[in-house]
Amino acid sequence: MSKPIRALINARLLDPATNTDTMGGVLIEKGKILDWGSHIKKDTLPDGAKIEDCKGYCLAPGLVDAHAYLCEPGKEHRETMATAGMAAAAGGVTSINAFPATEPVIDDPALVEMVQRRAKNSCAVKVCITGALTKGLLGEEMAEMGLLSEAGVVAVSDGQFAIQNVNLMRRALAYSTMFDLPIIVHAEDPALAAGGVITGGRTATFMGLKSVPACAEAILVERDIRLVKMTGARWHAAHLSTRDALDTMRRAKNDGLNVTAGTAPHYHALNDLELGEYRTFARVSPPLREEEERLAVIEGIKDGTIDIISSQHLPQSADSKRVPFAQAKPGVIGLETMLPVSLRLYHNGDVDLLRLLHTMTVAPAKLLGLDAGALKKGADADLFLFDTEKPWQVEGDKLLSKSKNTAFDGHLLQGRVLKTFVRGKAVFEL
Repeated sequence: MSKPIRALINARLLDPATNTDTMGGVLIEKGKILDWGSHIKKDTLPDGAKIEDCKGYCLAPGLVDAHAYLCEPGKEHRETMATAGMAAAAGGVTSINAFPATEPVIDDPALVEMVQRRAKNSCAVKVCITGALTKGLLGEEMAEMGLLSEAGVVAVSDGQFAIQNVNLMRRALAYSTMFDLPIIVHAEDPALAAGGVITGGRTATFMGLKSVPACAEAILVERDIRLVKMTGARWHAAHLSTRDALDTMRRAKNDGLNVTAGTAPHYHALNDLELGEYRTFARVSPPLREEEERLAVIEGIKDGTIDIISSQHLPQSADSKRVPFAQAKPGVIGLETMLPVSLRLYHNGDVDLLRLLHTMTVAPAKLLGLDAGALKKGADADLFLFDTEKPWQVEGDKLLSKSKNTAFDGHLLQGRVLKTFVRGKAVFEL
């Protein structure tokens, strides 16, 4: 006997793909969206439909997180597929792009297949994989991009490591065009960033820490964009955080180059003053910037220079954070807080809700070639229900990630995920 049609009614439907914001509902059958729209109401439902009243809350396509480190295999003391899946579901994320900084590094097709199996067996949400750009993430020799593509990777990247060898980067960009794979880069000149733990400026001077000049980002972006112009490759800057780099991206987009830009909630919500008490839990790479740079990131989101907001979820153990600042490992968790923190942009009037959701649904799905991020008949019913107004305080030790290294511990946020569906199945409920 087949399961009855599930009807999610009385919802504020938000679909960034079609710029739809209307009251209505969604019909789900066999894990797929049967129909959706303003015409889906209680008195128009098929006989026997299982009704769920959404009480006027927002119902949107599940979020696509374009940049996360899931740590499995090899670093399960920091995160596992299971714990990452729970955290993602609690954050409204239904698809995660897993980065290759595992042990061993995902630079071999057999490892891609193993990670795919593990994700399918233990992760509550969907997982796609970015393969390594270079063998071992060492920046010395290209990984087998063609074989990785055949195995199903959606992009290639060296994660937190920028490629210093310009000729290697040129060859990688040229080679990637054969497989239509985007190359995702950590936009920071390695030589200028070497040893730096905080952005250059007054806070760095006050704290007495070695700094990274903001120009390290713009220099690498400028270099790679010139190589993109030469090769015609698809190129994505994972986490831009400075005005100069964003200005360079604007010019590249105006020139018609196939480039996109991303950022993370901590770059639009926090500045380097957050580090004033040597808060290692807010140490990230690239580092938090001065206030004028944070405001430039918001402008980039508003005008579309920044296409994607991703969590940059990078779990670190407490032992690696509870050390002197310069010795602490960079990275924060973010699967659960990506949306609520980013809703500050909506509540502050910086961007409208559909534009904000576009950066976490349509845009990342397009970059990664995923059939996700939109309300569409026949598509998997990957959805999440959320309240834009619900206030709550972040308590790091209560977040669902295995590691608790959030930069937002104690922060008051407005907006909370209430329920998440993957292929029509509820995988989280508040």
